[in-house]
Amino acid sequence: MIGVVYLGSNAKTQERLKYIPGQLVRMTNTYKDAAQICTAHVANEHFIVFFERNVRSEDITAITYLRKKSHNVYIILMTDKMTSEERDIYMKCGINDTIAKEASVTELNKKIQFISDRENVLFDDERPKYHILKFKIPVWKRLFDIFFSGLAIILLSPIFIITAIAIRLESKGPILFKSKRVGTNYTIFDFLKFRSMFVDAEDRLKDLSKEHNQYAEHEQEEHKTITAPLGEQAEQNMLDLGMESEMMISDEEIMLVGDDFVVAESDFNKKKEEEINNAFVKIENDPRITKVGRFIRKYSIDELPQLFNILKGDMSIVGNRPLPLYEAEKLTADKSIDRFMAPAGLTGLWQVEERGKGGMMSAEERKQLDITYGQTYNFMLDMKIIFRTLFAFVQKENV
Repeated sequence: MIGVVYLGSNAKTQERLKYIPGQLVRMTNTYKDAAQICTAHVANEHFIVFFERNVRSEDITAITYLRKKSHNVYIILMTDKMTSEERDIYMKCGINDTIAKEASVTELNKKIQFISDRENVLFDDERPKYHILKFKIPVWKRLFDIFFSGLAIILLSPIFIITAIAIRLESKGPILFKSKRVGTNYTIFDFLKFRSMFVDAEDRLKDLSKEHNQYAEHEQEEHKTITAPLGEQAEQNMLDLGMESEMMISDEEIMLVGDDFVVAESDFNKKKEEEINNAFVKIENDPRITKVGRFIRKYSIDELPQLFNILKGDMSIVGNRPLPLYEAEKLTADKSIDRFMAPAGLTGLWQVEERGKGGMMSAEERKQLDITYGQTYNFMLDMKIIFRTLFAFVQKENV
């Protein structure tokens, strides 16, 4: 059971928290009162504490006291942008997460639901546990990665040199392309590839029509902002918050109330599902790719620099593909989170399965294969995937 406490004095935040569906948020402006609320609880009750950031020295005292007195809390700092130094200081004090000060009701509710769904992982009634459990790569897998990647780098060094020269001769720019990717345990690292696109490829991405995305749903419906008959006082409160009532629906519909909208839960869930299904971006016949780039992509040569990522420990030989930030951030609110609790890899189950389907696979199929690998991987499965990958380098579709 999860309780919610707000520690702060921001009237606007307090007003938004009143509209969290099915949740009574207890309000206080002193850390001692917050600690008392969290300690005077029934058995197995846990608390989410939304802590409004104020003066840093006072915040440190409050968070330290709250953490010392209450081991059953998950502290979320409500803050504007922070420097790396400030973030480190607050994390050492004991905060678990952050959220924007002006977060909407929907965002606040989404955060509460995310934590509630993982209550058995985030809380431990016997001892403090402030972070999500992390995946640890087995010793056998790490040793194999070091041996295989080191040997491959030595044997393939002539290809590295030839590819580097070809890239430099065709177009200006760096030989290697670095991008931020999200791997195991949501760890962000510099993902290495031979550059196969023009140097301004990232800027061109937003100019490409969404209809070029193989994974995108082309038919979308407009979602109207709607409100339910919540009573005169509630309607007035929503108007004070800048929310307008556009149409009425039946009392049976559950409403989600935000800072600037009130939307039916069914419409919200439908839009959310569409966004998640379209998380992966894959452009067909991409005009941003160079001639050398098309060749090295066809034979997967552009992936070879990732052997250095593997040697370093960012990735494994076999695992789930590390995702760009804009894809990974859409896979945090449903069961797809399990794909990140597994090894990140150069090749994996969905890659070899997709090649078997001629390069055509839906985003949902891909996510399910990632989850399946994370739950069932072993040495023999890794060997089978490597074997299938070695015989699938030449392909008609870019995978």
